[in-house]
Amino acid sequence: MNIVENEMWSELKRLAIAESEKEQVLSDHLYDLVTRHSDYPEALAHLLAIHLDGGPIDPDSLHDLIADTITRHSEIATASLYDLKATCERDPACENVLVPFLYYKGFKALQTHRVAHVLWNEGRRHVARFLQSRSSDVYGVDINPGARIGKGIFIDHATGIVIGETAVVEDDVSMLHEVNLGGTGKATGDRHPKIRRGVMIGAGAKILGNIEVGEGSKIAAGSVVLKNVPPHTTVAGVPAKPVGIPSSEVPAFDMRQELE
Repeated sequence: MNIVENEMWSELKRLAIAESEKEQVLSDHLYDLVTRHSDYPEALAHLLAIHLDGGPIDPDSLHDLIADTITRHSEIATASLYDLKATCERDPACENVLVPFLYYKGFKALQTHRVAHVLWNEGRRHVARFLQSRSSDVYGVDINPGARIGKGIFIDHATGIVIGETAVVEDDVSMLHEVNLGGTGKATGDRHPKIRRGVMIGAGAKILGNIEVGEGSKIAAGSVVLKNVPPHTTVAGVPAKPVGIPSSEVPAFDMRQELE
C-alpha cells in the first residue's frame, strides 16, 4: 500500500479502538474485524469471509480463497480504499471510513465482486459464481463476476442492484438502490451498458442493452434508458429523454437528485 492507503488503514484502526473504548459491547467485534489485523488487505479478506459464511464451503477454505485472491491482486484492496473514500465524501450519513467498512452492504458487495471478477478472469468461473450467489443472498446485490467495475464507486443503500456480465462501470460512478444495468432480452455477446466516468444513476433507474452513458451524465430516479446518453446530459422518463445539463462536471460527486 502507498502512503495514502497506509494512512486510511491507520485511521480505520484508530476509529475502531476509539469506538471499542466507548462501546464495550462492540469491543470483541471491532477487535475481530479491524484492530487485530496487520494490514488492510488482511482485514478486508476477513470481513468478507465472515459475512459470506453460511454456504456449502468450509469457513476456513472460504477465508483462504478470499485472502489468497486479495494478496495476489493488490489492486483489489487499492480500489476498495478508493470506494471507502468515495462513500464518505458522497454520503452525508457516513460519519467516517469505519462506518461503510463495517456496515454498508453496497461497499461489501462491491468488494466481493472485485474478488469474484479476478477469479472469473483466471478461468475459475464456478467459484466466481459461488461468490456472486452468496453476495446476492447476503446483501441483496447481484453483480455478475464478468462485469468490469472501476474504483471510487459509491453504491448507496444497494438493495436490488443488478449488473450484467458485459457491463462496464468506469471510475467515480455513483448509483442508488434498485439500479439495473441489464440486457434487453435474449441477446448474446456484448449486451450490457457502458457507464462512463462520473455518472450519477438515481434510485430505480433501469439502463438496458449495449448502450453508452456518457461521462458526467445524470440518470434520474425511475428512468428507463434504452438509447445512448451523450456526455454531460441529464435524462429522465420512461423511456428516458434528455431534459437538461447537470449542474456540475461530475454529478456522481455532488449526488444532487434534481433535474437540470
